[in-house]
Amino acid sequence: MDKKKVDVSQIDLEKDKDKITDLPGLIEYAHHAGSAIIKPEDKGRIKGNAVAAMHDQTDRQFRQLYEQMQTLIGQAKYLKSRVEVSERIYQATVPFQPVIGKVYFLYKKKDGTDLLSMVSPDEWGKSFPYEIFEAEVRLLSDHTWEVVETENEKYNY
Repeated sequence: MDKKKVDVSQIDLEKDKDKITDLPGLIEYAHHAGSAIIKPEDKGRIKGNAVAAMHDQTDRQFRQLYEQMQTLIGQAKYLKSRVEVSERIYQATVPFQPVIGKVYFLYKKKDGTDLLSMVSPDEWGKSFPYEIFEAEVRLLSDHTWEVVETENEKYNY
């Protein structure tokens, strides 16, 4: 093996002082061949990636909140429709005491008033005495009415 001799007298310490350190672990570049590679970081790219990730996450949360709001809006509309049909039924002629959980039938009479009946449209046969069958309804335990089925799109609650 051929060893090169270093002539110490040829080294200009004053010129090379910025390349020599007592604390090699603190310099910003590799100080020998076995050192880890040190690359400067692209701070703009790091910030850009962080901002993109933040926007992605907040967009997902906004979509989730939007879906939850849509669900709540649907529930509010359903509740409002129950109140509307309930008010209409409580203003109608009801010749019997309704039972919670049972199904009844709402009709509009020829004079424009409403009637709640235990008789379905199919059971009337050809002698249907009312103007319009409005809806099949069920009395709920909170004394609101739920529309089970409707024939007339105008009253599709």
